Amino acid sequence: MLKMHVCAIICVGVLAGCAAATLESGAQQVRIVTNEPQGCDYLGEVTGNQGDFFTGSFTSNANLETGARNDMKNQASKLGANTVHLLTNRAGQTGTMGDGSGSMEQTNVTYTGAAYKCPSSK
Repeated sequence: MLKMHVCAIICVGVLAGCAAATLESGAQQVRIVTNEPQGCDYLGEVTGNQGDFFTGSFTSNANLETGARNDMKNQASKLGANTVHLLTNRAGQTGTMGDGSGSMEQTNVTYTGAAYKCPSSK
């Protein structure tokens, strides 16, 4: 019986790791731009990440990217930012080698950006 509970806990943990990080309240208003915004106050750098060597294998590339983006928006929102200038985006890969054949798979995504508070465009 104990083995079944342990197995169930592990399965729930793996499945939870497969979902994209969710946006927190207020982070929905944060927009990501590729050009440095003008007339805005710089608040600091933010980094969003999704995945690792274990759960990344079970997570779709779309969820890895969405989760990293959501994590970065959450971090920016906590600083009071409403805009993030995307500085870098990286996808980590884990590979295996054996008997002359190998494979690589994307296991994590990391975004880094500069957080800004920009005037409302109303």
